[in-house]
Amino acid sequence: MRITSMECFVVPPRWCFLKVETDEGVTGWGEPVVEGRAHTVKAAVEELKDYLIGANPLAIEDIWNVLYRGGFYRGGPVHMSAISGIDQALWDIKGKWLDVPVYELLGGACRDKMRVYSWIGGDRPDDVASAVQQQLEQGFTAVKMNATNELQYIDSYTKIDEAVNRIAAIRDAVGDKVDVGIDFHGRVHKPMAKILAKALEPYRPMFIEEPVLPENNEALAEIARHTSIPIATGERMYSRWDFKPLFEQGYADIIQPDLSHAGGITECRKIAAMAEAYDIALAPHCPLGPIALASCLQVDAVSHNAFIQEQSFGIHYNVGNDLKDYVKDESVFHFNEGHVALPKGPGLGVEIDEEKIRRAHDDQFRWKNPVWRHKDGSVAEW
Repeated sequence: MRITSMECFVVPPRWCFLKVETDEGVTGWGEPVVEGRAHTVKAAVEELKDYLIGANPLAIEDIWNVLYRGGFYRGGPVHMSAISGIDQALWDIKGKWLDVPVYELLGGACRDKMRVYSWIGGDRPDDVASAVQQQLEQGFTAVKMNATNELQYIDSYTKIDEAVNRIAAIRDAVGDKVDVGIDFHGRVHKPMAKILAKALEPYRPMFIEEPVLPENNEALAEIARHTSIPIATGERMYSRWDFKPLFEQGYADIIQPDLSHAGGITECRKIAAMAEAYDIALAPHCPLGPIALASCLQVDAVSHNAFIQEQSFGIHYNVGNDLKDYVKDESVFHFNEGHVALPKGPGLGVEIDEEKIRRAHDDQFRWKNPVWRHKDGSVAEW
């Protein structure tokens, strides 16, 4: 079998899909994207195509190494996201060729279903108590929300109180029926992160996410000394080599590699295994589309340390197009009692609606995250 063609589609709300075709008629799909830089990643896929046309798509490990090690400069969000989407598509092809789900090729599933969580509150968290009640009524047992608006290095305790009051409102509304992950989103700098983490403790969050930006991971040691809340990070880390110092430092409790950013199924499976050796839990990052989620579930299926999975259904980014809009059979992502069953179909287990993708494809479409500023005019972390 040989790869004959590759084609990328930029589609709303902020996704990029990749179709890889072979001379045996087997097609694989991947999701190579950096949110807000979709066209840059698409260009990277086009450059990597030179290594792929005519190659055997079943030789996934060798192809991964060629794509990663074949260039003198390597790593980072754009390069690794391009590799991620290609890798997902190759696993999809291999599973379809052998007529089994990808997780069967990775050793077989160690669970039947995966717990999932939903987003509430939007970019600027608001009305979270009623939103969490709605999620509870839909059967979800866990949610995630942004902790704060923008914060300066040193900021007002009023903003800390506002963040704490939102969590308190959730507990007042639903008690402990729902687990709540709180995403600091890299908006919080070390001085305020220590204060906020300590103030949130009485409300027993499931975790705090990215309490500082990953380039400041050394600060996790001090934050960990100020709180007993599990610390999660990793969505902006792109390879096992990026994660290695985090594991060695020992201050992260949960890692969140993104299957569309951190080298795809091949690399994230290795990252998950490394984390297990350090007694660290896995909760893959996935505010993206159906191919990314299906890829996550393949790794979740074979990772003993996977405990919960992010998914984007109803997320505030998905205005006009949602998780299930580009798949032919929506039931593959049927959420029941806060869980989703592992995909049973061959490959990634999702049948992509190519006709809808082609209609939605727009090379002029641009999604950009907002640029926030503090009151003094300086740029704020979003």
